[in-house]
Amino acid sequence: MTTLAHISDIHLAPLPRVRPRDLAGKRITGYLNWKLTRKSVLSGESLKTLIDHLQTQNADFIAVTGDMVNLALTEEITRAREWLKTLGPADRICVSPGNHDAYVHGALEKALNHWGDYITGETLEKNTRFPFVRRVGDVAVIACSSAVPTAPFLAVGEFGRDQAARLAGILKVTREAGYFRVVMIHHPPNVELQHPSFGLRGHKLFRDIVEREGCELVLHGHTHRSSIHSIHGPEGEVPVIGVAAASAAQGGRLDDPARYNLFRIERNGAGWACTMREFGFQRLGNDIVMRLQMRIY
Repeated sequence: MTTLAHISDIHLAPLPRVRPRDLAGKRITGYLNWKLTRKSVLSGESLKTLIDHLQTQNADFIAVTGDMVNLALTEEITRAREWLKTLGPADRICVSPGNHDAYVHGALEKALNHWGDYITGETLEKNTRFPFVRRVGDVAVIACSSAVPTAPFLAVGEFGRDQAARLAGILKVTREAGYFRVVMIHHPPNVELQHPSFGLRGHKLFRDIVEREGCELVLHGHTHRSSIHSIHGPEGEVPVIGVAAASAAQGGRLDDPARYNLFRIERNGAGWACTMREFGFQRLGNDIVMRLQMRIY
């Protein structure tokens, strides 16, 4: 039996000191958005309380689907590495980057260099970053990247043909090896959550790969909301699970309060048994509770 925790959209707060020269290009709009809106709804205290609760679960592995930072300032990226160390060792944690981690050109490469083993794993081809695989017992966690820099007021992701071809190969190999395959990506790939300003370019390509090669579970973040959807697989519907932002304070008008998901995965004869439990804050009350329990397989 393997336990897998899923958190997303960390948005480490507070922002470090921001100098005028840091605010070139897209960062000026992001900084204003932080000051006017996000500062009050993305709470470092909510994040700490949620993670303290998560740590009591002693999960075998933690999947983090991106947006570690806000403006992708160098100090934010460095701080994110230190935060990941407090979460746990790199052999029990991996990160799939989000759009805020690639907020401006060059930011994602800097994050990859700083976060090191937290954002790497086995690949099918040399000199490629994504997708990579982490094997945990009978589970193969496959981390894709949808993180690309975009223009102001856009938060779209991108999943291109080269990455799709590598994902197809990984899904085939891990299926033949008998793994429970979990694909993680920051932007949701299902049709219901697409939007021109914050959706995933290449979402149909992603779904085509899953429909052909199959997987058992897809995890994403980005929306700051808890959600359950599905996409077609070769043997039925594949669950697509989104999780609320781990730093989201209570009382936000748009975001769900901070939450995490915990999956218990084990073999069941020739198939799989997988149970999902969602933990987090309610709209009212100060305690983290189990909000949902459901059987996926």
